Amino acid sequence: MNSNTVSSDGDDLAGGASRGRPTSLADEAALEEFLAGTDAALVEFYTDGCGICASMEPVLGNVARELDVDVALVNPRDDPPLVERFDVRSVPLFVLFVDGEPVARRAEGFIPGDDLAAWVAEHVE
Repeated sequence: MNSNTVSSDGDDLAGGASRGRPTSLADEAALEEFLAGTDAALVEFYTDGCGICASMEPVLGNVARELDVDVALVNPRDDPPLVERFDVRSVPLFVLFVDGEPVARRAEGFIPGDDLAAWVAEHVE
């Protein structure tokens, strides 16, 4: 098991993440492996100490359960290629992936659960 692809509760990502629990990803390689096992995934790019980012974690869990999508968290601070690849200018940044490809992004601070769910559903359906 690759330590970069372990969820925050210690579960291996093989076979997909546990729905409703954001999976913590260590770097770009872990993100790629996570996306390879999903049809649709919502990823939050965050930084340590970001209060708004932390407050979004339970919202992500609710959206995951409601819409049956995988969710993950990644801190790009120590991974400059990841920052460049996704043009991370502010956090939290939400990127929605379908079949491993980014299809939409939002970077507006705190997003209420209903708004985030509607946004995801609009792009996944």
